[in-house]
Amino acid sequence: MKPLSTDRPVLGLAALLVLLALAMPFADGTPLALSRYLVNAIGQLAAFAVLALSLDLIWGYLGILSLGHGLFFAIGGYVVAMYLLKHSFEVTGTVPDFLQFMGWKEFPFYWAGFEFFPYALLVAVAVTSLIAGVFGYVSFRSRVGGVYFAIITQALVYVAMLLMFRNDTGFGGNNGMTGFTVLFGWPMGSTGMLIGMASASLVVLALVLLGCRALVGSRFGALMIATRDDETRLRTLGYETLRLKLAVWCLSALIAMLAGMLYVPQVGIINPRLLSPELSLEIAVWVAIGGRGHLVGAVIGALLVNAIKFWLSSAAPEVWPFILSGLIVLVVLVFPNGLVDLAKLRLVRPMGPKRMAEEIGEARP
Repeated sequence: MKPLSTDRPVLGLAALLVLLALAMPFADGTPLALSRYLVNAIGQLAAFAVLALSLDLIWGYLGILSLGHGLFFAIGGYVVAMYLLKHSFEVTGTVPDFLQFMGWKEFPFYWAGFEFFPYALLVAVAVTSLIAGVFGYVSFRSRVGGVYFAIITQALVYVAMLLMFRNDTGFGGNNGMTGFTVLFGWPMGSTGMLIGMASASLVVLALVLLGCRALVGSRFGALMIATRDDETRLRTLGYETLRLKLAVWCLSALIAMLAGMLYVPQVGIINPRLLSPELSLEIAVWVAIGGRGHLVGAVIGALLVNAIKFWLSSAAPEVWPFILSGLIVLVVLVFPNGLVDLAKLRLVRPMGPKRMAEEIGEARP
């Protein structure tokens, strides 16, 4: 399986995303304006596409399947939720629901400084890098890979979910955190805020897509693919694959964290279900359906699967599990490289007498 040989699909998709992001604010109040529901859905889909890119970077180009990327997604979500609640409290004086539920009169000490977004962002980057770095270093140094690495990552996210279900952790427990009222001083839920978050998500998606394309198209990207295809031979040639895998793993985790920070303000709530193993499995399904090792395919897979899920969630929620299972079976049996295989299909013109004569004439010396 080879990566895309041209930058045209990536550049075209990135340009389309930026144009849509720029057009959305100006379309408000015009006949071309989207409904609030569609604007919010577009923002969420863009966040999911960023999440899919984070997994495709490590799975499609390095050959390491992670079934625990929901952990890094949740870290970004929880940190931005802490910022939103602390910032809302500073602006409005409204005590968060989870504090009232626990009977606490003030925030836990480790919430200090979260009213400032730069500090919250720094904490998110530090925590994500620390967890990903330690876990990745121990795993890669021990040569853990394949299905064993996938199982360990899923166990890791499951442990985190059980921890967050505890009410005394100070992160909302099983009820989660909600009640976000302001973001950077602007009221949450307003049309302008919805458009702004959706536009920002589209721009971030375009930037992440271009950044990943530049990375995999560089010499470093060639080493990633070589590690995926034959790591033993690469080590024999004198290359240090441990640092390479650790760097890509941490970068992938940070991208997933960024997706979580974009997602939570748009849904208005976060709870331990974001850490459920099912979500991490779904991320792998998005990438597999779109086509792993193809950045555009990962984006298309995330957009397509989640768009269908949004529609069926309101139209026929009981049908969605069967649709998802059918898509997985279709990919495994018919399109092993995902929807990217559809691009390889060509309509073959029947070999009539005239065309047969042309082919024979061209074949003669």
